Amino acid sequence: MSDLFKRYLEEVAEKTLQYGGTASNPITLEFLPIRDLWCFPKYPSKTAILPPTVNLTAELESFIDQNRKSLNEADCWLGTWVNPQTGDYYLDVSTGIKGLEAARETAIRVGNNEGRKIAAIFNPARNETIFL
Repeated sequence: MSDLFKRYLEEVAEKTLQYGGTASNPITLEFLPIRDLWCFPKYPSKTAILPPTVNLTAELESFIDQNRKSLNEADCWLGTWVNPQTGDYYLDVSTGIKGLEAARETAIRVGNNEGRKIAAIFNPARNETIFL
């Protein structure tokens, strides 16, 4: 693992703990700008839900390795989230949609199709979480 990638993983972990979540591209090692977009897992069956006792940096590396192909899709990024109700970490292959109702309907449909309910959608520009 390169020093640059190691620093990226450490920064994702730090920002996840500090801000409750992040959106970044593990291929370019860049954080996404804040956008008015409702974000949710594109592939909820790939979501890792981890207890707050794990080594988050190591889990991020493993998640990226396992999901590199999906994370490389044009409309996807690495999403991290700390569930405020449980304290668990969520690592996702995330995507987003502009309209709230369209995002809610899509997230519910995708969760049903993959057999794993999506817990919430999040809009970073509004700093708003909607539990589903």
